[in-house]
Amino acid sequence: MFLSDRQTDIVDMAKTNGRVFVEELATHFAVTPQTIRKDLNDLCDAQILTRVHGGATFPSGTENVKYEARRQIAAAEKQAIGVAAAGLIPNNASLFINIGTTTEAVGEALANHHELMVITNNINVANRLRLLPAIEVVIAGGVVRSSDGGIVGEAAVDFIRQFKVDYAVIGASAIDEDGALLDYDFREVKVAQAIIANARHVVLVADSTKFERTAPVRIGQLSQVHTFITDRCATPSIRQLCQESDVRLIETNR
Repeated sequence: MFLSDRQTDIVDMAKTNGRVFVEELATHFAVTPQTIRKDLNDLCDAQILTRVHGGATFPSGTENVKYEARRQIAAAEKQAIGVAAAGLIPNNASLFINIGTTTEAVGEALANHHELMVITNNINVANRLRLLPAIEVVIAGGVVRSSDGGIVGEAAVDFIRQFKVDYAVIGASAIDEDGALLDYDFREVKVAQAIIANARHVVLVADSTKFERTAPVRIGQLSQVHTFITDRCATPSIRQLCQESDVRLIETNR
């Protein structure tokens, strides 16, 4: 497919931000929304972008979107998911929180909790929660990933295995239609698997854009979690899997 200058710029913007929106693109390029929709349809027909409601995403299968861009994608939805997840965590509980912008939203929503022990491999979560005197923060050791402050590697895995906690809050970069939970970094996946194995109740938090993406490394299966919190689940196979595996599905936008 031959790309016009505008289409090339749209692809670059999607690659940088993870997602582009029709109305914002129309304003940016000073053209009509109909023109942008045609551009997006052409790019999606060529399998360069993936069409979603209101815009399109860059379907990178091997590399994650940059951290600051991920924080902006579905920010309001992540905040609502964070509040819902925090509402499941009682005071006087122990929990894991792993790497991810949605799990960070859960950490922020725990501000009014008391007597929590939070074990995390996410420097951003630790940095926020350390200011709260009613929450004890325990941070994993290992290699600090410069892109997002995640702590990964075998040292982090060994550290996590020392604990058996009440709750684990985990994220995923992508969720396949067959219920596979996917990510990009094999080292991060090993830590996530250790977290799942050492928690009594696993809470998966992921906004609906994760149904539109793919990633190469398998964390596990949806059937391994107890509660799945998302803004909206429009994938029938995922609903069926939740029902068959006795996974509680919470949708914040319903």
